[in-house]
Amino acid sequence: MTVENVIADRTYSGKDNLKLANQEDENGKKNFKLISRLNPSITEGFRKDKNGFVYNKDADMMQCPVGELAVRKAVTGSKKIGTNQSQTYYFDIEKCKQCPLREGCYKEGAKSKTFSVTLKCDEHKQQQEFQETEEFKQLSKERYKIEAKNSELKNVLGYEVSMGNCLYATKIQGACTIFAANIKRIITILDEK
Repeated sequence: MTVENVIADRTYSGKDNLKLANQEDENGKKNFKLISRLNPSITEGFRKDKNGFVYNKDADMMQCPVGELAVRKAVTGSKKIGTNQSQTYYFDIEKCKQCPLREGCYKEGAKSKTFSVTLKCDEHKQQQEFQETEEFKQLSKERYKIEAKNSELKNVLGYEVSMGNCLYATKIQGACTIFAANIKRIITILDEK
């Protein structure tokens, strides 16, 4: 069986799945297209509250809400582990101590004030570009059909909780549940004729 597209929710847009989708065979063809939106924490950067920090493109530095620029920046995090690296901006702590907006921003006694932004790996950049295409948007519109069938399997046909206590029992339950769903669909189609 040749799989051309895998349509899934954003849970499946992890780095490992993106690498698997983009692997090429001996003819230079990619394994499959992953139709899965990236988590907003990757596309937009994850911060609970930005507190007014903005990127100043002229200085190539972050700027705090008061207008002070970071004094230096560094890439942090390891390239070798599964997480993305971060661009960390360091602010002048002496200015932070005197800042009128220090409450909630600067912790008393802290030795540094930093602001980090997640950097996207190549796989995430490619997926973000792909999810802006018309092809991606068209294919992702098909996902509701899959979710409806999953809902039926879990909520109507009892596949929400495994009745067995081993993998074999779960496989048998899955096969029986899918068989029941198919029989139900066949009966519905026959009734329509």
